[in-house]
Amino acid sequence: MTSPQQPLEPHHHAPDPGHGHGAGHGAGHGHGAGGGGGGHGHSHSHGPAAPVSRHLRKVIAAILIPFAAAVVVGLAVLWPGGTPAHERTGVGFDRQTEQGEVVSVEHVDCKDVNAAQVPPTGDTSTPEGREAVNSQQGQCEKATVEVTSGPDKGRRFVEIVQPDAPRQLHEGQGVVVAYAPDAPHDLQYSVTDVNRKLPLALLAGIFAVAVVVVGRMRGVMALIALAVSFLVLTYFILPAILEGSNPLVVAVVGSSAIMLLALYMCHGLSARTSVAVLGTLISLLLIGLLGSLFIGWASLSGNTDDNTGLIHGLYPEIDMSGLLLAGVIIGSLGVLDDVTVTQTSAVWELHQADPGMGPRGLYRAGIRIGRDHIASVVNTLVLAYAGAALPLLLLFSIARSSMGTVANSELVAEEIVRTLIGSIGLVASVPVTTVLAALVVSADRPASGGGKPAAVRGGRRRRAK
Repeated sequence: MTSPQQPLEPHHHAPDPGHGHGAGHGAGHGHGAGGGGGGHGHSHSHGPAAPVSRHLRKVIAAILIPFAAAVVVGLAVLWPGGTPAHERTGVGFDRQTEQGEVVSVEHVDCKDVNAAQVPPTGDTSTPEGREAVNSQQGQCEKATVEVTSGPDKGRRFVEIVQPDAPRQLHEGQGVVVAYAPDAPHDLQYSVTDVNRKLPLALLAGIFAVAVVVVGRMRGVMALIALAVSFLVLTYFILPAILEGSNPLVVAVVGSSAIMLLALYMCHGLSARTSVAVLGTLISLLLIGLLGSLFIGWASLSGNTDDNTGLIHGLYPEIDMSGLLLAGVIIGSLGVLDDVTVTQTSAVWELHQADPGMGPRGLYRAGIRIGRDHIASVVNTLVLAYAGAALPLLLLFSIARSSMGTVANSELVAEEIVRTLIGSIGLVASVPVTTVLAALVVSADRPASGGGKPAAVRGGRRRRAK
């Protein structure tokens, strides 16, 4: 990849002022990624980057090429033949589902449609008693639902919705219906969820348009990288784990593949991106080591809810604690990418603003930027978990459990370990990436020309990344 080389001395002049940028104006080249202007011939640039000599590129390649080769070998060895088949249990997500539509809704007396239930005792001191009383009171919805997909397309059944049910049905609404082949004919189908495909697709479309409008070509590449990440997750990581491969090894190989593809696709094949890759890799290794140590030390089984219990029941050969560690690694990758790219870019910009700044000065300036980033991101991780686990935390509050009791329960301890290990890796990535970037950009020397930039046709200068 080529783009104009930043002048090393301020006395270079050209007739066209558009080519007279000095070292302190490196940041001004960033508009080239969006289409460029002012007569520049480098609209394809992925943003400003300091010159990198051929020797330094060879050093970086000597580190990353074997790593990339190892990732490719790992993908080839662990690549699954597909998701293993199994007989459906009809429990939780392991149910056969079809699409349906509510064709009519009528209001009826709950006492009439719930007559077959056990008569209430009138005792409302227990949840069961209150539910029994409520089931005999008020107006219920009697919804007629038509199956719109599968072998029973066109078949209709009746769904009774209690007045206090969290999800009410209305005519014309799309729903997801569960099919139980072993149940009596009239009870084989039941509404299990609503169809949310349209609002979700619309929201995804708005997100994609916003990313492209603001990010332009970089935004398009980010969306492509996002799709690639989902493909790796769907066609490699998940099936490989279900086939019985070690979850930790699968997560490391899969995360490395996602990291290489996403970073280079979004930020270009350059030394700056390679430094971010190295910083992310070192941080992921630290997260893996800490995760292995503390998940084993804290005796976390990884089997804490109905979903993980169902997975363990269907595939008992899966190492659930290893699956927990794999989740920690994959979950940390996205935030690490953000931090390492930001730190690398900051050091590169600092070097362009003051080419005479040495590695110590670059590190000190870059770490000050990183501290601000850490302060906001770590708080974000903790609040993100608190928001997701709010119902669980409310249950502990209702039970008047102490903070120590709550933290010691495996369900919460698992999330604490997950959050803290990810945060440690995040914090460590800032100094690690800053040191690498400062050393690389400071150790570089022009390839030739005695320190003078090499001129090329049209008044343009070339620089290697």
